[in-house]
Amino acid sequence: MDFLNFLDLRITDIIDIILVAILLYYIYKLIRGSVAINIFIGIVIVWGFWKLTELLGMEMISSMVGAFMQVGLIALIIVFQQEIRKFLLMIGSTNFSNKRNFIKHFKFLKQESLSTSVNVDELISACDKMATTKTGAIIVLERNNSLDFIKSSGDTMHIEINQPIVESIFYKNSTLHDGAAVVSGNYIVATRVILPVSNERSIPLRFGLRHRAAVGITEKTDALAIVVSEETGLISYIKNGEFILYKDTQELIEMIKEDLV
Repeated sequence: MDFLNFLDLRITDIIDIILVAILLYYIYKLIRGSVAINIFIGIVIVWGFWKLTELLGMEMISSMVGAFMQVGLIALIIVFQQEIRKFLLMIGSTNFSNKRNFIKHFKFLKQESLSTSVNVDELISACDKMATTKTGAIIVLERNNSLDFIKSSGDTMHIEINQPIVESIFYKNSTLHDGAAVVSGNYIVATRVILPVSNERSIPLRFGLRHRAAVGITEKTDALAIVVSEETGLISYIKNGEFILYKDTQELIEMIKEDLV
């Protein structure tokens, strides 16, 4: 039967399947936890249906769905503009410039031991303590996208994370408390960092410059941001340009650990 010819796999077909799987994996990582994930799943279903109709020789429905996919390309670029920006930034990331970080991008294949886990418990304990004294803070957690372009705007550090260190950085009389601290692995690698501020109009007016900066950096990269409000003492968690709700600090810790995997 002609429609079963695709079962005659060549080495190039296997490579093609692997590359598509890797591409879909990274797209999923970029949009995981955001509303875009539902759109992405819908696109995959429509694309799968299109290819199935082509395989079965259903020319009329195949041409209709194919035309829809082609016309919808422009709309998809508009809908996924933030995700496309993150994907291109990840591809051009300077993290690929050294072997260790390159392998880290493929940790889902069995490379988890290469990366140093962030001590999230110590980090959130420090934020919790600062919240009680209404000490403002903004902490950015680096993931796959390199943050070298913002690290250079601050002071270079290499300090292992612990609660007293984090509190001392954002102490009101400290020379380091202005700006953001950037965390990579289990180390604070930069302080007094200037972040891009979001122009998103949907951010409530009660949120100040720290929160807008946190939204800005998580819109442009896949980084995570934790903000302690100087006015209210509340701890905010921002991912993909959105405020993530949580019930208590323990749930927040678990959410951050899961997002860092």
